[in-house]
Amino acid sequence: MTDPSTGRRVVALAGNPNTGKSSVFNKLTGGKQHVGNWPGKTVERVDGQFAHDGEKFGLVDLPGTYSLNASSPEEMIARDFLVGGEPDGAIVVVDAANLERNLYLAIQVLEIGIPTVVAINMSDVARSRGLEIDADILTEQLGVPAVPTVARTGKGLDELREVIAASCARDGAR
Repeated sequence: MTDPSTGRRVVALAGNPNTGKSSVFNKLTGGKQHVGNWPGKTVERVDGQFAHDGEKFGLVDLPGTYSLNASSPEEMIARDFLVGGEPDGAIVVVDAANLERNLYLAIQVLEIGIPTVVAINMSDVARSRGLEIDADILTEQLGVPAVPTVARTGKGLDELREVIAASCARDGAR
């Protein structure tokens, strides 16, 4: 849903708890969202904005959730925004070291049909554990762009910004 007051495209930021969503949010928006390492840390949505090639985008940091089958108030906020809020696009942040567990939510978001980009975050942690995620294969398997990131350092976030801007471009958004 394009924000009627500003004309900005709105991008949802979703993911399991502890995947680095708030770190991605802060790096993309320049915000100061408190980063915590416990489930349910973000219990309400937080709004910000980022720009790419002169166009501004609204970014909505949703509470962490494991699925769209909501069972807590935080999960309901995430589900209701993704399913009923009609964002123009979504970034699903997954933990590269726990990819299998995180992909359940990513696939549910893909099934909604909104333009989606998967941010494979904490790829440095995965690499230190001997795990290497092939973003090209993940992109091919999911049918949407997958971008390796390290939000703590900002690595990959320029590419993420570019890919999400292209994914929910004015002529391609629903």
